[in-house]
This record gives sequence, C-alpha cells and structure tokens, in this order.
Amino acid sequence: MPDAIVEVSHLTKRFGDFTAVNDVSFSVARGQIFAFLGPNGAGKSTTIKILTTLLNPTAGEITLNGFDALHDKDNARKSFGIVFQDQSLDDELTAYENMEFHAVLYGINTEVRKKNIHELLVLVELWDRKDSLVKTFSGGMKRRLEIARGLLHHPKIFFLDEPTQGLDPQTRNHIWHYVKNLSEEKGVTIFFTTHYLEEAQEYAQRIAIMDHGNIITEGTLEDILKKTGEKTLEAAFLKLTGSDIREESASSLEAMRRHRQMRGH
Repeated sequence: MPDAIVEVSHLTKRFGDFTAVNDVSFSVARGQIFAFLGPNGAGKSTTIKILTTLLNPTAGEITLNGFDALHDKDNARKSFGIVFQDQSLDDELTAYENMEFHAVLYGINTEVRKKNIHELLVLVELWDRKDSLVKTFSGGMKRRLEIARGLLHHPKIFFLDEPTQGLDPQTRNHIWHYVKNLSEEKGVTIFFTTHYLEEAQEYAQRIAIMDHGNIITEGTLEDILKKTGEKTLEAAFLKLTGSDIREESASSLEAMRRHRQMRGH
C-alpha cells in the first residue's frame, strides 16, 4: 500500500502448540481510520499487543511509521499512542498529575509539557477538573483523560482498544467527535477495535475482520458488503464469523489452556 504507516507481514504468534495469530498480513494508510473486528478469542488482542510491542511474535515483520517495531522498539513506541481496553490511570493522582507523569516518561520538556497538557485537557473538556482526583471521575471522564494522555507526545498512530466500551451513547458520541477530529485535522492514523459494529460502519474507512487467528476479509465497508451480499456490517460479520456466542473470557492464553486440556496435557 502506498504511504502505509502500519505494515504487518506474515505475523504469527504461537503459545505452545496453539496458534493465536496465523500468518496475518495487512497495512493501514497514513491518516486512515481503520477498524479491527472479530469475535472474542479471535486473536485481536494478541495482534494489538504485538503491534504495540507488549508481546513478541513467533514470526513476521511489523513497520510502524517507517520503524521496525521488533528491532527499533523505542522509535516505534514514540510513533504511537494507545488507549487500552482496561482503564490504566492512577486513581490516586489528579488528572493533571496523570498527564504530567506520562509526559515525563516520554521525556517531554517542561515548557512543551505544560502547553500540551493544557491543550489536550481543553480538547477533551477536562481542564476545569485538572486538579480533581481521578477516582472521583465517571467512566466517560476517565476514558476522555486516557485519550488526552495517549496524545501527549503527538503520536502519528493512535491505537484504541474498545474505546467506548461501557459508555453511554452521549459519551460515545463525544469520544468519536474527538477521534474524528484527530484524523481529519491532525492527520493521525486511527487503529481501533470495537464490538459496536455500528461504530465501525459509521467511522472506519477500512475494516479488517479476524477470526480464529486469521484475517478473513479486509476492505472498505462497501467491499465487505459486496463480498458477502449483505446490507449491513452486522449481517456480513455474522455471515463470516458465525452466530455462535463466544465466551467473554476467551483470550489466546485461555484458548491455549483449553486446547492443551483437550489433548490431555
């Protein structure tokens, strides 16, 4: 893909004899909003952990913003911000202190740090609560603060893992307003997972659907609807992945344990 900012080639991750990610290749264009979808246990979380250098792959290559994410992790990490599915703020610190701590970790000097913190807390409408302890925040406020924190070092790529999970519709709309602005006004590449398929349908410019460790289709919404002969992303998703309910707790490691138990290990 010309001007790809995320390039993944033949990515594989095995846990013992269980393959969580199976020879996956895809790319994301600079400035694009890219949705990564799949049922529970499909391999999405494992893939994102590898892309964000939290987990080493068994095989494959990853380039982020021109940097080899496996051999030049420092520069790769400076290229992206991330909002994890699970809340990762320090509840005993204020909003400002959480931002400041993150800025120190990224080596942002004091003058730039103050300017960036002010701009981002204003962006997510939390400047008036900058001195409040995070433990007093609602779930939506915490998520907005996490978005602000993830943007402190001006990343080129922003990974969002289930960014609006558990939030009310109004807060979800606000989150997407900020995210769309990042893409349209700042040219930030957005890579997100979600189980709200309507979010992918409405906001993503390209979508990849993963199941059983494989990417089973990838393209624009129109491409996927045409391939499946369906009228909605939800119908296409169910056609491609099946309608069986996957266990919420099904992670790659859980699947590996179950696989071993079945084989009598």
